[in-house]
Amino acid sequence: MSPHPGDRVRVEMPSSTSDHLVIKLDGGYNVGIDRADASIDLVTSDAYDIGGTQTDIGSSAGAGADTEADKTESDITSKSAASAVAFDESLPTVSLISTGGTIASTVDYRTGAVTAQFDAEDVLRAVPDLAGRANYRGRVVRNILSENMTPAVWQDLAAAVADEIRAGADGVVVMHGTDTMQYSASALSYMLDTPVPVVFTGSQRSADRPSSDNVMNAVCAVEAATADISGVFVCMHASTADDTCALHRGTRVRKNHTSRRDAFETVGATPIGKIEYDTETVSFHRDHAARESTELNLTSELNEDVMLLTFTPGMNIDRQTAFLTDSTPDGLIIAGTGLGHVHTEFIPTVAELVADGVVVAMTSQCIEGRVCDRVYDTGRDLLEAGVVEAGDTLPGTAKVKLMWALANHPDPTNAMRKSLAGELQHRSVPWE
Repeated sequence: MSPHPGDRVRVEMPSSTSDHLVIKLDGGYNVGIDRADASIDLVTSDAYDIGGTQTDIGSSAGAGADTEADKTESDITSKSAASAVAFDESLPTVSLISTGGTIASTVDYRTGAVTAQFDAEDVLRAVPDLAGRANYRGRVVRNILSENMTPAVWQDLAAAVADEIRAGADGVVVMHGTDTMQYSASALSYMLDTPVPVVFTGSQRSADRPSSDNVMNAVCAVEAATADISGVFVCMHASTADDTCALHRGTRVRKNHTSRRDAFETVGATPIGKIEYDTETVSFHRDHAARESTELNLTSELNEDVMLLTFTPGMNIDRQTAFLTDSTPDGLIIAGTGLGHVHTEFIPTVAELVADGVVVAMTSQCIEGRVCDRVYDTGRDLLEAGVVEAGDTLPGTAKVKLMWALANHPDPTNAMRKSLAGELQHRSVPWE
């Protein structure tokens, strides 16, 4: 009997067993076939044993090999501390800092859900392609899914990155869940002046899935972390295929799709650069700071009393006014409509907040473009009320920026008008 749309069915999914094969396609996705129907010709051999004895990940294959059985307490420390493997002096040193997320996750077969449970060493074992590219130091800051990220973790993460750079790391790769990666990348962009690349990466698909993007993202992130560049970036798939990763500025990147492997995009501009997976080539599209062009500086204080409010038609203005005037945050980011507008009846509330010392900055909920409150009467009234135009700063980035500016900048209001970490472009231009 053939099933029809709407029928409830049970399907036995093929797996790599004695009867079935799962073949990973060049595009990154996979197809299951019956072994009896398969005609297999070996084109190239790139075999490795993930589950068994493995060559030392800190050196090229066969050079200074160190099996799992040989590793001692001094080689791999507890999961809550830093860990390292044998070093090859001819290679750069990259610190891998884990916060959890899908790149450090697998399926919990008890619940059927994806759960974060790997530390940095586990990720290295799961990605043998990293071998021979760098020396690696592993460090776990947290082991959480990114929806559980907090400003306190940002501070711990920034301190850990600074520690690794002081210890001689030539670059840092932060493994992070994708859902809130853009917020954490923004936070570190303000907290850290870094002389080396700090590259966030993650994966949209967990490592146990044949379509996982964890290997390519991790490899490309390491290549970016050893390039001649400094600053905080996000490195993720540039397309659905396993060919190129894009390198995004930490304050201009946004996750624009829930599940696609190329979910991350630089808003309003091209990415800083790209990393070709096959050729291991890093190239740049835009101006960037060179390695060692700045000295390490950590300024990690944050004022968490900042709200992000998205204005929508039908919003209960009286309720929002009561909430805001009763709680009175230190800062308020408004994601307004179009050029940066709210209902005219909400403007007196904004004026009252500004009079009470609250920094109120306007962003747009549009994906592209910038705020300009000088075009329509509503915008001019908002400016008269004391609203600060945040240009084309992304709303989430603006919230993080104001948290940092209130704690560290002598004039937080003026800071929201200026670009501190590449978050505000001086002009908006069409691009392809």
